[in-house]
Amino acid sequence: MMPYGMRPGIILLREGTDTSQGKAQLISNINACQAVADAVRTTLGPRGMDKLVADGRKVTISNDGATIMRLLEIEHPAAKTLVDISMSQDSEVGDGTTSVVLLAVEILKQLKPFVEEGVHPQILIRHIRLASTLAVRKVRELSISFDLSTPQGHDMLLKTASTALNSKLIATHQDLFAPMIVDAVKSLSEDPDGLDDLRGMIAIKKIPGGDVRQSFLVKGVAFKKTFSYAGFEQMTKKFANPKILLLNVELELKNEKENAEVRIEDPEQYQSIVDAEWQVIYDKLDACVNCGANIVLSKLPIGDLATQYFADRGLFCAGRVEDGDLKRVAKATGATVQTSTNGIYEGVLGTCKDFEEKRVGDERFNIFTGCPNSLTSTMILRGGSEQFIAESERSIHDALMVVKRSLKSGAVVAGGGAVELEVAKHLREHALSIEGKGQLIVNAYAKALEIVPRQLCDNAGFDSNDILSALRRKHTQDDDGKWYGVDIENGDILDTFNAGIWEPSDNKSNSLASATEAAGVILSIDETVINPRSQDPGAATGMMPGAGMGGQKPLSNMMGSAMDAVNAQKGGSRSGNIGNGVSYLRGRGGG
Repeated sequence: MMPYGMRPGIILLREGTDTSQGKAQLISNINACQAVADAVRTTLGPRGMDKLVADGRKVTISNDGATIMRLLEIEHPAAKTLVDISMSQDSEVGDGTTSVVLLAVEILKQLKPFVEEGVHPQILIRHIRLASTLAVRKVRELSISFDLSTPQGHDMLLKTASTALNSKLIATHQDLFAPMIVDAVKSLSEDPDGLDDLRGMIAIKKIPGGDVRQSFLVKGVAFKKTFSYAGFEQMTKKFANPKILLLNVELELKNEKENAEVRIEDPEQYQSIVDAEWQVIYDKLDACVNCGANIVLSKLPIGDLATQYFADRGLFCAGRVEDGDLKRVAKATGATVQTSTNGIYEGVLGTCKDFEEKRVGDERFNIFTGCPNSLTSTMILRGGSEQFIAESERSIHDALMVVKRSLKSGAVVAGGGAVELEVAKHLREHALSIEGKGQLIVNAYAKALEIVPRQLCDNAGFDSNDILSALRRKHTQDDDGKWYGVDIENGDILDTFNAGIWEPSDNKSNSLASATEAAGVILSIDETVINPRSQDPGAATGMMPGAGMGGQKPLSNMMGSAMDAVNAQKGGSRSGNIGNGVSYLRGRGGG
């Protein structure tokens, strides 16, 4: 019997489930986030180091925060929040993926003493949200707007692109890539919706080999030569003002299926069936030629018969064109993709000024230039190794997103840690008007913002304490000190705005808001439950065997036991399992 006053234990969670609550698990989550931040801390800024991540199949060398966070495959449930904010920053702004992680973790680090002393997490969350609102508002006040239609506005875009490339592998070639990036994005801004489809309208093609300075921008569409059949060599490879037909049709000779049954009375009838098959493909090809097209592109294969047919008539064709490339050609040339060759008329054809198939390195490219719709662009990247080109592509994507964000907001702030220090000064001044614990929490948030200039100094090998002391004095005492940040070249301080180190104001606003949200999410967790991965498929229900039958044995087991008894009496045997709870009999009836 159970002793008086004791209650039976109630089991809610599966055996082996790990649960932790209270202050200890919150501090554990903060420590896990700090470990993640330490993995990307040294990649920040122009002097940031690269990380090499190998997953067994390929090797990635990068200093892009979002790329590293994604490749690390973090398992800790709370630390995964940092991966989410890094990916969000990458998709929204493009740059600042490392700094947003560092900011979030530094906020948690500065608040950890409050957690240890027993301050309620809701008080911490409320005041860091207040600090975030004040910080974002201050960034907007500090931002400087530009008229993008003026030469000064164009220079602003060039400087934001150069600043984004400063911390990348191709920083020494920013004089080549920054104008290319600005030209590509500015062409999109002519369409109100063009900037929203940046990934679809600007293609980046990678060609290993050659020098990085051989990279170039095509104001139009360029894609790698597709698989081609015999007869391709006889095609015309260059056109001026061509008519372009885009298809989603297979131009190959199709035979009847092997298992088709056709009843004929004489051999001539079989010949008529073969002739009909050929007539179908010839009707399609005649329709393409008669519409007046000079270039035929299809998403589906174009066979050897069609290739030779077009070559004999002076047309160029390419099959198996990637969907993204076909859409870009359609957008640039004004063509409409056809799903049938019936009823093709001149209105569905596109055009461009020049078409040429050119050799770039070891590859051949089909290049369309002088397109009537100048939204689309293609960047051809060269480089000595695949890892270098892959990192160059990531760097250019970040810079494209930064220029896009600058075009949308039309406002910039100075980089190099200047904005963070000016916002920190503003928060400290505002904290004096707050009573109680809130004053200390806002001050802790302000101190957390200094992680950006501090880490810039550390990564460059300078004494961060001396430089931060000089920056604090400059921002506090001098009226013209609001744009002073870290001088990476000389280990001193300088006016980063005059030095041309500019970033979109949206970059900083998004970083502050995302970092605060992530810190708030982690602070709001008061219990962590980690379920074990079970090897038994039935364990996911969390039921004991036979629990669904009032504690009785499952029917299959009962029948199996009865059959075992019968077979034992007859000298037979029972063995083997088909599946969970399913059995089969062998040697029944004494066999």
